[in-house]
Amino acid sequence: EHALVGRLTVMENVLCGTLGRTGFWKSVRRRFDPNDVGEAFRLLDRMRLDGLEDRRCDELSGGQKQRVGIARALIQHPDVLLVDEPTASLDPAASARIMSLITEVCAEGGLSAIINLHDVPLARRFCPRILGLHGGKIVFDGPPSALDDEILTQVYGEEALESYVGAGSEGIGVGD
Repeated sequence: EHALVGRLTVMENVLCGTLGRTGFWKSVRRRFDPNDVGEAFRLLDRMRLDGLEDRRCDELSGGQKQRVGIARALIQHPDVLLVDEPTASLDPAASARIMSLITEVCAEGGLSAIINLHDVPLARRFCPRILGLHGGKIVFDGPPSALDDEILTQVYGEEALESYVGAGSEGIGVGD
């Protein structure tokens, strides 16, 4: 889920990220600060969504919805970006584009991101540091190059690793 309001437009969903600093009555009347509106337009352009600001969110593709959600998060000016399964239900090309966009935005803004991701190859490609959890405990903390089959077995279990390696899959779809 992208936690978007389907009947609202792309712009309205992004501006929902400003509700914490917009007064109740202004938000009910949709009277957002002009600076916030300008920032929302810049973020939509950065997310490659320019021209879609008046489209309802329930008309968007999965990748477009992900980018609207990222823009909504960024307009909140977070210190840390928390991202839960940003590539779920996306095809491999769209997954790579979303991860690339997240890493670019974080690098440009000096923003840290904590990304919950079960796609091991994607994590290896885009994340400079990986934490592997099993049973609520950290079993790995290091660079992608140090993530080997033994550690993946600790994280996902023997059966998952065998099906991952045996099927020649590009990712592991199970996890703890």
